[in-house]
Amino acid sequence: MRTYHLFCTAVVLIFTLLVSCSARPGKAVATVKPNIVYILADDLGYGDLGVYGQQKFPTPNIDALAAQGMLFTQHYSGSAVCAPARSSLMTGQHTGHTPIRGNKELPDREGQVPLPGEAITIAEVLKGAGYTTAAFGKWGLGYIGSEGDANAQGFDEFYGYNCQRMAHRYYPPHLWDNQNKVILPGNDWINTGTYAPDVIQEETLAFLEASKDQPFFAYVPLVLPHAELIEPNEEVMARFAGKFEETAWTEDQRYTSGYGPDMVPHEYTSQAMPRAAYAAMVVRMDEYVGEIMAKLEELGLAENTIVMFTSDNGPHEEGGADPAFFDSAGGLRGLKRDLYEGGIRAPFIVRWPAKVAAGSRSDHVSAFWDVMPTVADIAGVPTPKGSDGVSFLPTLTGEGQQPEHDYLYWEFPAKGGRKAVRTGDWKGVVYDLIKHPDGAIELYNLAKDPTESNNVADHHPDVVKKIRGIMAGAHQPSALFPFAK
Repeated sequence: MRTYHLFCTAVVLIFTLLVSCSARPGKAVATVKPNIVYILADDLGYGDLGVYGQQKFPTPNIDALAAQGMLFTQHYSGSAVCAPARSSLMTGQHTGHTPIRGNKELPDREGQVPLPGEAITIAEVLKGAGYTTAAFGKWGLGYIGSEGDANAQGFDEFYGYNCQRMAHRYYPPHLWDNQNKVILPGNDWINTGTYAPDVIQEETLAFLEASKDQPFFAYVPLVLPHAELIEPNEEVMARFAGKFEETAWTEDQRYTSGYGPDMVPHEYTSQAMPRAAYAAMVVRMDEYVGEIMAKLEELGLAENTIVMFTSDNGPHEEGGADPAFFDSAGGLRGLKRDLYEGGIRAPFIVRWPAKVAAGSRSDHVSAFWDVMPTVADIAGVPTPKGSDGVSFLPTLTGEGQQPEHDYLYWEFPAKGGRKAVRTGDWKGVVYDLIKHPDGAIELYNLAKDPTESNNVADHHPDVVKKIRGIMAGAHQPSALFPFAK
């Protein structure tokens, strides 16, 4: 009789499982581990999204992510420029510890100084947890074949620009498919036949399709809306042409950027209506995000996929971009390369229907180096030793106590040497450190003064002393990026 009851119980459980699976047509059966898609915009400002206050152009798809998930108000990039921000993200370390701390070019190669082989990346952590890993877009952490190559740093697949210098151009002669050069038809630095971001987007969607049956990590470092301002879709441009007063971008304002096969520099120029072009490029970026979400829905993966969206640093002025006109920094002080809030505070949205409440909002103070421990927690594996991050998984799920940082730290060896610290509501910033290692620290209370307009250092010498101590202790010397102690 007992055997009979056990048999009946097993039958009921199996039947219940089958009914549960069939009751949700179009939805994939949830895997043990959720998929992770991390989308990184290039030089998109804190205020460049509708959900963060942008009013001059729409971003409906990214706004929808926020409506379906959680919007962070105090999330920070790893740095104020491309390569160190990506190094911070990949290694889970702030710029006092992460190996790549600036944009360091290699004049005889297509690519930047490589991330060292001993660095442990998010891709390696997730690959060890059973994830298929891929990156689509701009890498910038090591030339093809180096120890910093994406394929050498845990990514099963890479497609896009290896070199961030090349990524200044939207019609390059080639991209990279892992170790293979892919020639783009019609492109030769002058003629414009193939818009590279579209090709990269096609590969991103193809990866999602091919990986639907196993957990995957898709890192999508977009090249939009950085550098030369070019939107090839005339219909999209027409939506903004004449809408803004324009100062035409002229031939005299060309930049030298990118290198051809002979390593000869090639000049690029933006479209004549840079404001319209910038708005159209952000709209294109938003459409890419919408296409990714549509593909996840089509494959039945949207419920069990975590989608994170952010930007690598503050808004830029290259190619005729006008962040002041669009209020791209969202009212914050500073732009790209600044360690004021406008240079490092980033939009951050997380959609995870299984765990994150729709339409939620968080003031939790977080940074790029927190992504490593967060995804490690999600994947159920240990965070590598040496990470500076704090998992924000409790904030996402509302379960458990959320640990807080004692401080956030940034150093930027370019522009004369800059450092910044945030501890609680206090923010300390110091510039020109290479010439003046003991330079005066500016102090701001971000709770009362989010625009960093009122330096109160003279009134709080104890806080300034504390911040100076953090700056000294958080810095580990780097032969590649020497800096003041």
